Amino acid sequence: MHRTEATAERGEKSNTAQLLGRIGMACYGVVHLVIAYLALQVAFGDSEQPDQKGALQQIGSTAFGQILLWIIAIGLVLFGLWQFLMAATGYEWVSGGKRTRKRIGAGARGVVVIVLGFTAFRIATGSGGGGSGNQSQQEFTAKLLSLPAGPVLVVLAAAAVLGVAIAAGIKGAKKKFLQDLNVGELPGRTKRWVGWLGMTGYLAKAVVFTIVAILLAIAGFDSDAHKAGGLDAALKTLAAQPFGPVLLIIVALGLAAFGVYCFAAARAHKR
Repeated sequence: MHRTEATAERGEKSNTAQLLGRIGMACYGVVHLVIAYLALQVAFGDSEQPDQKGALQQIGSTAFGQILLWIIAIGLVLFGLWQFLMAATGYEWVSGGKRTRKRIGAGARGVVVIVLGFTAFRIATGSGGGGSGNQSQQEFTAKLLSLPAGPVLVVLAAAAVLGVAIAAGIKGAKKKFLQDLNVGELPGRTKRWVGWLGMTGYLAKAVVFTIVAILLAIAGFDSDAHKAGGLDAALKTLAAQPFGPVLLIIVALGLAAFGVYCFAAARAHKR
């Protein structure tokens, strides 16, 4: 009897964690939608900061936005904690090396999202939230360069980021993200669109990560931390290329697609 009650209690707690994490994933989608909006602004000639911090600052720029920013900050932390839960006990629908890779990915994603959540808290409280993504990336690169064999370490870091880009590209092109969704739980029209949204979104993220990796590799080869850059620098680098504004609009729409995909995934992600 006691064992049954304990099992039910654990199941209830798990369901609560799942619900809160899914709400957080929707907040993650909102951030991507705002990043996409800022990227479109850059494509049309405005000087914006199209990265995570810029998106959070944009959200909190009005009185209502301040309230929304607090909600998103809490949601992002919850999403990060959910990813830690998935890293520890999730992905039971796959096995072997695939499960291990998915759990490692969930743990890494949890760290990134929680950091983003605390950045949102700092912006909401008026305490800043650190520099832009470019500044943070350059500071990280400078620390690596100051170490013995620093340029080699930076190039290795660039290779790791490129690996993330390739993984995102494969995940999008082959629609592997659908393995983690109960698509049958989605409304009729959403079922037809979720594959396209996820594919487009992951391919856009692959493009962005690839540019970040290239900038980081250049910084390593030249031993110059100022040549590194985050999401902001990646999108502005893309905009500076021939037909750059058109390419940036395409990538921005892809990031927006990923944001919308997050809403569907928040509802249909497997437990």
